[in-house]
Amino acid sequence: MEIEIISTKFIKPSSPTPNHLQTYKLSFFDQVSDETHLPLVFFYPPTNNINFSSHHEEQLEQSLSRILTHVYPISGRFNEDINSISCQDQGVKFIKAKMNSKLNEFLDKAHKDVNLSLLCWPQDSWNVDPSNLFTMPLVIIQITEFECGGLALSMSHMHMTMDGYSTFSFINEWSKVCRHKIPLEKIDFMSFDLANVFPTRDLSKLLLPRIPPVDRVECKLVARRLYINEDSISRLREKVSGDLCKFKPSRVEMIMAILWRAVIRASEKKHGYLRRSLMNIPINLRTRLISLPQVEKSFGNLGVDAPIKFIPEENKMELHEFVTLIHNAVKETITTCDKTSPEDIVSAVSNIYNESFLAQDWGGNDEVDRIISSSLCKFPIQEADFGWGKPCLMHFGSRHGQVCWLYDAECGNGICVQVDLKEDNMNLFECDNDIKDFFQF
Repeated sequence: MEIEIISTKFIKPSSPTPNHLQTYKLSFFDQVSDETHLPLVFFYPPTNNINFSSHHEEQLEQSLSRILTHVYPISGRFNEDINSISCQDQGVKFIKAKMNSKLNEFLDKAHKDVNLSLLCWPQDSWNVDPSNLFTMPLVIIQITEFECGGLALSMSHMHMTMDGYSTFSFINEWSKVCRHKIPLEKIDFMSFDLANVFPTRDLSKLLLPRIPPVDRVECKLVARRLYINEDSISRLREKVSGDLCKFKPSRVEMIMAILWRAVIRASEKKHGYLRRSLMNIPINLRTRLISLPQVEKSFGNLGVDAPIKFIPEENKMELHEFVTLIHNAVKETITTCDKTSPEDIVSAVSNIYNESFLAQDWGGNDEVDRIISSSLCKFPIQEADFGWGKPCLMHFGSRHGQVCWLYDAECGNGICVQVDLKEDNMNLFECDNDIKDFFQF
């Protein structure tokens, strides 16, 4: 299977950005987010009455141009200080490509080997590294057409400008604008003044030095797509309840727990002993900062990573122990961050990071296994219908670290998990009894 690039252009806002908006200031939460491009891919099967034509392509580009007038920062480029974006309508990079395969044949293989989805990443995202990260377009979009209809829509965005909430809100609203031909004057779904609440700081006075990310090539990560249906979730709940869990855990808590334990078991088999593990769970703070209702629809980054620590000498391997660890750590993180003043919130987040991800004995220790577990459940990703129907397969992530991505299954029954692990860990993870018992590959 091969990709052929057909055309490349820059889509600019349909109306020029006003002078008073031409410098968009980043916030503290943008500063502390990962310095990476994050790609995602949606696949759309051909429908009986719609084939992607020049008309649909024009409609897609025009709707993108209209929505960029509202979400104007992503058409800009970083200023040299990296604390602000120059919003001169430089544009979003828009790539059109073709795949020498039928989509149904591709999806048959991709369901078994989700790594094939990487072929449909925006091609430029492969070339992003520290030397060009801040000169790249903030957003790159690629449309890949398959033989006999069907297409993939992929988007790669600079994480320092957008978190998951901003990204999926953007894609969902763009799809509505495209599908319903919504005019410019009726597009208004985000606010852009987060920096007024959480201005940038001198991070050297707040945070320990950032630990460099793992090189994508050296890391040799592979992905697997797992599926757990409602019957298996019910069986999992019985298992957790039988393990004397003292509260009713959510589906996400139980699934994260069983995945994390399987990863820890795989590491134990690999190294011959039980190692410490640090899992972080991203939390959207927009609806959790009670004293700041004005940030609820803010563009940018407004989240905190909850650190969950497994220490062999202190924690047991029973499943309910992992569920409790996750439940308590997330609850404690939210409570810690829910302060009255923005200054206290910044201080709380800084302390959390300094005691976990940035601490040398946790974040920078080769004897600690690290993994991210991110829940996209209840995000409107299934609603991204541009007029071609809803997506039938999705793929997430930059392959810079071990991650479990949870999202609502396309069929509406159960939860899908994309697991990105180091190749040798994955081979052991797949053999875990819990993974084989509760999940389908």
